[in-house]
Amino acid sequence: MKKLIMILLAVLVFGSCDNPVSKKIKETKQNVSNTKEAFKEMNEMQKDIKELQQTEPLTNEELKEWLPDKVNGMKRTGFKAGQGAFMQIAMIEGTYTNEDKSKKFRVEIMDGAGEMGATATAGVRILFSQEFEEEDEYKVRRTVKKNGRKAIEEYRKNNDRSEIQFFHDDRFYVKATGDNMSLEETWDAIDDLEMDDLSS
Repeated sequence: MKKLIMILLAVLVFGSCDNPVSKKIKETKQNVSNTKEAFKEMNEMQKDIKELQQTEPLTNEELKEWLPDKVNGMKRTGFKAGQGAFMQIAMIEGTYTNEDKSKKFRVEIMDGAGEMGATATAGVRILFSQEFEEEDEYKVRRTVKKNGRKAIEEYRKNNDRSEIQFFHDDRFYVKATGDNMSLEETWDAIDDLEMDDLSS
């Protein structure tokens, strides 16, 4: 009985969430899991990268044609296209605001097609294979699964700023930022983008 009590006490002590040994074990398990996922993603990526390298990237005109005039009730106030032309990477950025300009939404798209596009986005894809969650008094940052795709969410508490990054169709790297917008509002704006039209 005494031995059993000692074992139970050990389990309680080492099983405690605040225990540094328990935390270290959890971190190590997470790191091993993330490393395995990274290797798995790298293996799966090889075929995708070869296909993307042989795919023609979208032109500035095609990207501009796709960029919507309105997103979730917000009007487009500006755009930038061709910023990555010197690296032979197709990119576009659109900015949107609501009527009283209290909210601002920005979406940046990088086409992972072509020799340079496939190389540039390969490293970012590894990041999406990780699993993490962190929070402090200023921000929350975590990986999530939304609408069947892996994403990285970040929310800045002090200025109500959201940032969401994800890959669409294993090709387009998307970064969406919402000023004075919650993560839910930023996701709503993303859902209104009709991303599938990029691939068609």
